[in-house]
Amino acid sequence: MLNSKRLFVSVMSWIIVTCTSLLFAPKYLLASLSLDKLVSEYGQFIGLGLIIGVAYFLSQIFAFVVDESIVYLRQKRTVETIKVKVKLLDPAERALLREFFLQGQTILTLPQNELAVKNLVNTSILEMLGNERHYAIQGPTAEYKISMQARNYLNRDVLRLPAGEPSADEMNYLIKTRPHFINGLVQSRKHAA
Repeated sequence: MLNSKRLFVSVMSWIIVTCTSLLFAPKYLLASLSLDKLVSEYGQFIGLGLIIGVAYFLSQIFAFVVDESIVYLRQKRTVETIKVKVKLLDPAERALLREFFLQGQTILTLPQNELAVKNLVNTSILEMLGNERHYAIQGPTAEYKISMQARNYLNRDVLRLPAGEPSADEMNYLIKTRPHFINGLVQSRKHAA
């Protein structure tokens, strides 16, 4: 498919170059190459070929601009959604995001059916990487990471993490507020190993 598209672009480029050369070359040059009769008899078709070639490339440029605009607007909307969600994180979502920092991991295995996980995925804060597993008791799990756009808006203040090394009381609070499913996932990983 890619090779056929390259071939088509190459053919259209040669059509434009050839038609432009034939239409705008000096008459003495065309006469010396014995192409003056060809241009005078088939000039309208040569002009039509030039118009078709230029129209093709203009349509490709237009399609590229539209695609880039759509990507830009989609990214802008995603960032706006993340900004709004970060301000409105509920305790379960905040605790879930803290786990990435507490465990010092960029990727965590999380239950797919958990409401906090679903909400963070729907608002583009978390991205599912795959590696889905299905367990009879706890349901399906997958690997997730914090999206690159969301990392700019998640900090210690937003996640309510203590600055520096946490005290014993702060550590107890963080342990108590961990999501309920984290301990089950850690245990199942130990049994799987």
